Amino acid sequence: MSVLEVEMHATAPDSETRTSHWPDPVVPDVSLPELLLATAFCQAERTAILDAASGRVVRYRELADQVRRVAAGLAAHGLVPGQTFAIIAPNSPEWLVGCFGAMLAGGVVTGINPLATAEEIATQLADAEARFVLTVPALVPAVWAAAESAGGTAKSVVIGSPPEDAIGFEELFAHGSRRPLEHIDPGSLALLPYSSGTTGLPKGVRLTHLACMANVVQMRTSWPVARADQVLAVAPFFHAVGLIVLACRTLFAGATLVTLPRFEVEGFLAAVQDHRITQSVVVPPIVLALAQHPAVDHYDLSALRWLACGAAPLDADLQQACSQRIGCPVGQGYGMTEATAGIALWPVGIPPVPGSSGRLLPGVRARLVDPETGADVARGGTGELLVRSPALMTGYLGNTAATATTIDREGWLHTGDVARFDADGNLFLIDRIKELIKVKAFQVAPAELEAILRSHPAVKDAAVVPMPDERAGELPKAFVVPAREVPAQELIEYAAGRVAPYKRIHEVAFIDAIPTSPSGKILRRLLARPVPQPAHHRMTQGETT
Repeated sequence: MSVLEVEMHATAPDSETRTSHWPDPVVPDVSLPELLLATAFCQAERTAILDAASGRVVRYRELADQVRRVAAGLAAHGLVPGQTFAIIAPNSPEWLVGCFGAMLAGGVVTGINPLATAEEIATQLADAEARFVLTVPALVPAVWAAAESAGGTAKSVVIGSPPEDAIGFEELFAHGSRRPLEHIDPGSLALLPYSSGTTGLPKGVRLTHLACMANVVQMRTSWPVARADQVLAVAPFFHAVGLIVLACRTLFAGATLVTLPRFEVEGFLAAVQDHRITQSVVVPPIVLALAQHPAVDHYDLSALRWLACGAAPLDADLQQACSQRIGCPVGQGYGMTEATAGIALWPVGIPPVPGSSGRLLPGVRARLVDPETGADVARGGTGELLVRSPALMTGYLGNTAATATTIDREGWLHTGDVARFDADGNLFLIDRIKELIKVKAFQVAPAELEAILRSHPAVKDAAVVPMPDERAGELPKAFVVPAREVPAQELIEYAAGRVAPYKRIHEVAFIDAIPTSPSGKILRRLLARPVPQPAHHRMTQGETT
């Protein structure tokens, strides 16, 4: 039996609030790294992490020892409890050792997308006031440029061969395995992921150890993990799906986590076959590849008991096509970074309902309200989804206004998603009020791209909206009011040079004016309809990358 146990007690639904089918969870009053160490003690010689790219095996005994050594090393190099430790690297055992080691030293971990530009990295480092950055040699130039732009206070820790003026990751091991702190307050911050929330630019999401622990307990009710499971982690660890849904859920159960640094169809299929993967959680583009790619027929996927998809909605037909192709159930989940990760999941063992995001997790309360009036809608109706959960954030870093907009005075998280429940409690996402664009499960804030476009001398005004795409789900499309004649491709390339690849604008339309409300808010829903263009311009399709 693993260290993490789910204890339950009964709940009573009321007339307006939906509750989970399961009783509320009882959450262990312990920090994330301390639970990992306790789990490792119970099965020291079992395989904790297997790196599919290199074949390296890390047993639980070695994982615990390395986590303690990294904690001691970071403390010796000056990491103080409460300070931020940034990680920008592909998935690897070192990513997780660095993450839990920093937490064991009292640090707060913020993950950064390895595809981010130096400017984007600098923005997050500065906002989070990061004191250390863990990275890999290939990313050192961008990290150093970003660190200098952010004030130059962050020390670099490099996995592999470090350049001069950087700390080698393995150098941290030399400081012994004595943990620097006797105890970590479970109510203190553990993670600082960045999310755009329902609108606006990315903001630091303050997540405590208890919030993260609560979500792991909640998720293991729907998506259980046994010691014998082999769980494939291709979703990036800087994202909640990778770190919480996959890594923490697996390692806290004493199972084996198989890491992949990136998704490539044949590499993914080979990992499933060679390591007898029993379960994984992926994003919609991977489901699409599994449903359509011819290579799927050449690999043995028979060990796979189930596959789940999260981070963005999955089309019901694609969900069923993938299930038939790989020969196991494919279910969905729904969540937000502001709720740590999961809010609703398909319960394993019950046939998935195509198109549904599953059922509310233990301890989650939900309401559907009219987006205009805030009044609760009748049962069976459609409205904006509001949730309460023990896994909610404590707020956005340094942004009380955005926090108050997202979580109201009664503790309800306003998701910005329009949804409905069927008679069995299955959640269906209908539309979204929030203006984020979901590209391959990554969040793209229209405001960020609009600001970049407005900085071009030929642009008077701009608005960015999502357009549907079979592979990516959605792609950014820009509507531009020109200040002078300008080729659409010039604007596409101008923005592309300033953002990560997944944020690139793929289409530009020129119009006479951006529609706005009396208060000046861009009415993006109107831009989703055909709009008249100036006679001297036409819509231009940008290159897909």
